[in-house]
Amino acid sequence: MAERTPDQLRLRATLAEIAPGTALRDGLERILRGRTGALIVLGIDKTVDSIATGGFTLDVPFTATGLRELAKMDGAIIIDKDITRIHRAAVHLMPDHTIPSEETGTRHRTAERVAKQTGFPVVSVSQSMQIIAAYVGQIRHVLEDSGQILSRANQALATLERYKMRLDEVSATLSALEIEDLVTVRDVAVVAQRLEMVTRIAREIDDYVLELGTDGRLLSLQLEELITGVDAERELVVRDYLPTGKRRKTTPESMLADLAGLSPTDLVDPGSVAAVLGLGTGEHLDGAVAPRGHRLLAKVPRLPSPVVERLVEHFGGLQPLLSATIDDLQAVEGVGELRARSVREGLSRLAESSITERYI
Repeated sequence: MAERTPDQLRLRATLAEIAPGTALRDGLERILRGRTGALIVLGIDKTVDSIATGGFTLDVPFTATGLRELAKMDGAIIIDKDITRIHRAAVHLMPDHTIPSEETGTRHRTAERVAKQTGFPVVSVSQSMQIIAAYVGQIRHVLEDSGQILSRANQALATLERYKMRLDEVSATLSALEIEDLVTVRDVAVVAQRLEMVTRIAREIDDYVLELGTDGRLLSLQLEELITGVDAERELVVRDYLPTGKRRKTTPESMLADLAGLSPTDLVDPGSVAAVLGLGTGEHLDGAVAPRGHRLLAKVPRLPSPVVERLVEHFGGLQPLLSATIDDLQAVEGVGELRARSVREGLSRLAESSITERYI
């Protein structure tokens, strides 16, 4: 899934401002229940002033009831971008008529053109269709009932739980294979694939949480519990198997961005995932690869990141780390006797538990 565009990011910010529990959403729902329409511009500057004529200059504090009463008059309402003050009401907006619009209704067409011309979000409440639509840049987003959003969010959450369970399984298998030095490109690709799938589903649920506002608090807690540590795991997998060499100038961040940019079709293909990771294509899936040790060292308690980096750099891979003695570990800067014992014992416990889980 590609990174969000500027318009998508601005839409998320706008949805947060009109989510259930906010004063603006309360005002919009009052307008809907009153069966009147409204056109509301969320921001004011010289461009907005240049296309606004008539109406009344108010400059009063924003309230939901005030918004509802002002919506009874014809014309647009202009609010500051922080949703704290109502500047003007009953305004006639005249945006550039050459701006393309696919809307047919006068209010919606005006809302779309104003959003595109001014760069401010515009909210339109339809009297006949009983819907609230937000226009942000090139995007039109219709607000749905919280019950409908919550239903879809719960379905996505159930899917996330299944995918997370499968991710935990393949991640544990990879750890055992790393300890046994039996990792193949396919094993790494499958874990990276599952991590990306979980991340995409979580991102979709996060959008639902944003749009639900106060109605999404429980969903937010469930999501946070399920995805804790997933982002860190994604980075550790990439860093463990990042190709080296003079021709390889790829960073973990750029590789993760490339992985996020894979289409859903390519993501289910381990060969495509392996190619993005720089580990070859489909014919190389059974080739052996060796981890550097970032993933397992991250599981050793109270081991700072700088020390992990020095250990990986010093030993060059997981297998030398697993066979290192306490004296060997102490040769690394920042690793005293106590920390060396902690690393030695921590890796031993991880090795034992991983092998036990795999074969018992």
